[in-house]
Amino acid sequence: MMEDELEMESVTSSQDIPVWKRYLLTIPEASQYYHIGEKRLRQMIDIYPNGEFYLMVGNKVLIKKLQFEQFLMDSSVI
Repeated sequence: MMEDELEMESVTSSQDIPVWKRYLLTIPEASQYYHIGEKRLRQMIDIYPNGEFYLMVGNKVLIKKLQFEQFLMDSSVI
C-alpha cells in the first residue's frame, strides 16, 4: 500500500508533468515559457485586476495557460 501511495504521488508531482501539458503555470514558469519577464507578468496582473488569464490561490498567482495564450493573441502590445 505504501509503494502505491508513493507511486501515485510521483505521478501527480508538477515536476513530472511537462510545462506544455500543464493547465496552470507559476509566474517563473510562465516567464520562461513565454519569454516575458516576471516583473512584466506581475504588472499585467496589476493592470488587468479582473483578467481571466490568471488565478489567485491565496497570495500565489497561477497563469491559466490557454486563456493567457488567447490574451496574447488578442494583444498587439504587452
